[in-house]
Amino acid sequence: MIVARNLSQRYPRAGGEGPLTVLDDVSIEVAKGEIVSILGPSGSGKTTLLGLLAGLDLSSEGSVALAGSDLSNLNEDARAALRADAIGFVFQSFQLIPTLTALENVLVPLELLPAHRAIDRAAAQARATSLLERVGLAKRLHHYPAQLSGGEQQRVGIARAFANEPRILFADEPTGNLDGETGRGVVELLFDLNREQGTTLVIVTHDTELARQTNRIITLKSGRIENIEQRAGAGSAIGTEAKA
Repeated sequence: MIVARNLSQRYPRAGGEGPLTVLDDVSIEVAKGEIVSILGPSGSGKTTLLGLLAGLDLSSEGSVALAGSDLSNLNEDARAALRADAIGFVFQSFQLIPTLTALENVLVPLELLPAHRAIDRAAAQARATSLLERVGLAKRLHHYPAQLSGGEQQRVGIARAFANEPRILFADEPTGNLDGETGRGVVELLFDLNREQGTTLVIVTHDTELARQTNRIITLKSGRIENIEQRAGAGSAIGTEAKA
């Protein structure tokens, strides 16, 4: 589902200094249905790598193929269309639209589905409602983000991420703004929905406990891959079935 080859990301610096290298010659592959964590300290390049894998940015060097499409061959509109069709996101800071209710936030990706996958309003409403019920928010459908706790907002974010039934889901520090108990509940929901839909899942985290529950841990340090550890984690059965 994801093939990244020799990714490097460099940014110019003021004052005549050489470019700042954030990622340096990173290559990874992620199989269909696999759950992979990208682990590393702040400044290691984790979020930059996630953005490149998701097509939110283009690399200085190297290539990314996402769900069979070479991102370097797509313009910005085509990359956005690919994300709407095949990608889901869970953000550390939730990124809910404050003027929309929980239900309306989950409906957003359904309204952006490409024509060949479009569903009518009633079906979209039913799917969004079902997902919010699945994450325990049946009584919060019409609450605005400001009326929800951090854990509840993140659960809305998870429901929204799965609304378009993505083939690939990216999660950027999904427990970073949550307390330990709430974070564990969010992770359980994320993995449960992943199992149900067979989604490929890539999680950026600095949480080693979370990383140990995934199929593979890719550890970054100073923009380079320091280690890749294969594990029999929470998603091992999914990954195995997908490769079989």
